[in-house]
Amino acid sequence: MSASEHSNLKRLADLVRRHNAIGDAIAGVIGRPAERGHVGEYIAAHIFGITLEQSARKRAYDGRFIAGTLAGDTVNVKWYGKQEGVLDLHARGAPDYYLALTGPAGFAASSRGATRPWVIQSVYLFDARRLLEDLRARGIKIRTGSSVRQPVWAAAEVYPEPRNTALVLTQEQRDLLGLFGRAYGANGPNAHEGDLGSREPPRGL
Repeated sequence: MSASEHSNLKRLADLVRRHNAIGDAIAGVIGRPAERGHVGEYIAAHIFGITLEQSARKRAYDGRFIAGTLAGDTVNVKWYGKQEGVLDLHARGAPDYYLALTGPAGFAASSRGATRPWVIQSVYLFDARRLLEDLRARGIKIRTGSSVRQPVWAAAEVYPEPRNTALVLTQEQRDLLGLFGRAYGANGPNAHEGDLGSREPPRGL
């Protein structure tokens, strides 16, 4: 093993320890393991007014909206590192809505040299029935990683562009989503250990 490989392993071990410590802290906040899906559900529940199911094993939906015109409707929450035009869908027992939180727009490609930071740059609300009807009419399989046309994504957008009027956000909701945006320090593929969490949020929030 070369000196640089040995150094990289030591650095990686230190980062993993720090990652685990942060994961423990996140779990203490959300009450579930610090996985992207659980964290996304927690964020969505508090910003969009969703009551989560007690059991995380509900396959088709994660909770229900509790206020507004969507009150009582079931919702499945997704959080993707990038908006790559795909959604994880259920062919049977679908929820009323899919709520997708995503990072920057991208496309499916090799993960080599890439990162998927935990950021929210866009939010989309899909009417599940209409979405599945559209996909079936086009012969698209309903499955994990179903391909959804970009015009459908655009029409479903509620943040930052308020295109889907089924869920109109207040300024407070928009400000809360902004806390998880890239301005708060999405680190690139060459970020060093001193970069983690080092960027300050913009003033005024």
